Amino acid sequence: MTSLRDKFIAYTVLLFGAVVALYPLWSIFNLSISGSRSIEKSELTFLGIYFGNYVEAWNRGAFDQALLSSLFVSTTVVLVTLLCSVLAGYALALMKVPFSRTILLFLLLGLVMPYEGIVISLYEMMSALNILNTYWALILPQIALSTPFSVLWLRTFFRTIPRGILESSTLDGANRWQSLRYILIPLAKSAIGTLATLLFLFTWNEFLLALVLVPSNSSVQTVPLSLSFFAGNRRNSDPSVTAAAAVMVALPILLAYVFLQRRLIRGIISGAIKE
Repeated sequence: MTSLRDKFIAYTVLLFGAVVALYPLWSIFNLSISGSRSIEKSELTFLGIYFGNYVEAWNRGAFDQALLSSLFVSTTVVLVTLLCSVLAGYALALMKVPFSRTILLFLLLGLVMPYEGIVISLYEMMSALNILNTYWALILPQIALSTPFSVLWLRTFFRTIPRGILESSTLDGANRWQSLRYILIPLAKSAIGTLATLLFLFTWNEFLLALVLVPSNSSVQTVPLSLSFFAGNRRNSDPSVTAAAAVMVALPILLAYVFLQRRLIRGIISGAIKE
């Protein structure tokens, strides 16, 4: 049994780690509700908290379009990647695919290769396709970069399913598509949900690809890129306003994590193996 001393040490370490992780967030939030030079405090104070910096950041930065762009790009990337990955993971796990080992090797290479090393090639490719500064320039590369991880994730799950379940469905007259739709996908809900959450987080926070591939079209820029341009603008040099903009950009993803944290942590710890 775990002794009281071991529990005390464990909780102390966890508490210290929580403080270290949360202190920067608290500092940014505290700065964002501090006074502003351009808006009167009495006009925009609610429950003793000053929100004038948020109003000013929203009006200056036009983050409404950036939030919609990030939502559209992230949702599209997640849906298309999941569709491709479910089919590919099922095939590689449960079907006899020619050159499957070679395919897995290429997927592993795609997983470990840093995309910073191929971003210039992506720029040249998007330029040749004449889709720079469009949604396609953000969506297509991120689908390609997310697919190796997603396929390997779902392949791992599908390989854990007992073959007897599939054999029973075959004896009942189900074909491969019906087995996948009515048996495997319902069993994989936990793995697919965890994967979708991770993909959404990764895509929403993506900065480098947006900086390189859509630098000149403000209508398709995502929130990390808009925040970077906002913070670098001398007209928006007030630290409190910049901190408010950072909180607004981070808030959607923080809320998504709060609501999905149990599913996310459970899926990561279990290695995307069914409950």
